Amino acid sequence: MNRDTPLPRGVLVVRPEPGLTETREILEQLGWHCWGMESLVIAPRTLPAQRGIAGVLITSSQSIPALSSAVPHDIPVYAVGDATAERVKKQGFQTVLSASGNAAKLAELVTERLSPASGPLLLLSGEHQGVELAGTLRTSGFRIRRRVAYTTAPATTLPPDALSALRDGQIETVMVFSAASARAFCAALAQTGCAAGSLRAIAISQNTMKELRKAGIQTVLTAQSPDMAAMLDRLGPALSPSSH
Repeated sequence: MNRDTPLPRGVLVVRPEPGLTETREILEQLGWHCWGMESLVIAPRTLPAQRGIAGVLITSSQSIPALSSAVPHDIPVYAVGDATAERVKKQGFQTVLSASGNAAKLAELVTERLSPASGPLLLLSGEHQGVELAGTLRTSGFRIRRRVAYTTAPATTLPPDALSALRDGQIETVMVFSAASARAFCAALAQTGCAAGSLRAIAISQNTMKELRKAGIQTVLTAQSPDMAAMLDRLGPALSPSSH
């Protein structure tokens, strides 16, 4: 390819596994040149068997290893989003419902489908997650058992290939899939000397957007809903008209 041939515009995906690899595969199929930053290192926890519960709430796919090992597969599972729900189904759980949104939507789903008389609910989340959701449901009379299903540690540096691409101007857009991922990316970026202002960012939520703006990224587009389809809608096509 000669220097006058336009290249596909580059995108950096910022999220933990397994979503990082899945997202990169989707974008590459759409024609994007992709780099990845595994923003959070996830360490699943082993929980004792959970019995006497009417259902399980999970706010992230990262809770699935603990869910699979600690909960009977005939217990209904209420997942925050569609992708998480699909991953739960693949583990063999018989009844899986998706809130297709965020924690607030998950609370709405639970209150619509269940009553406090149904029995205790198990909430699986990260160390500092799920507290507000648990409080909301307890206010509505539900008995919530909150258990930490995994711990996270933020990445502290950008991968060398992504850093090189940023410095060479190959990356136009950064896609960020959580506020925690945004904080990790911004902290790592600040150590590199790369200018944040020239980047375009796609944020999965308002909280994610706020973290990115703190770092000086001026163009931040927020997905209309917290899912992959909405993120892709904000991203747009891979090739500019001049590239065809």
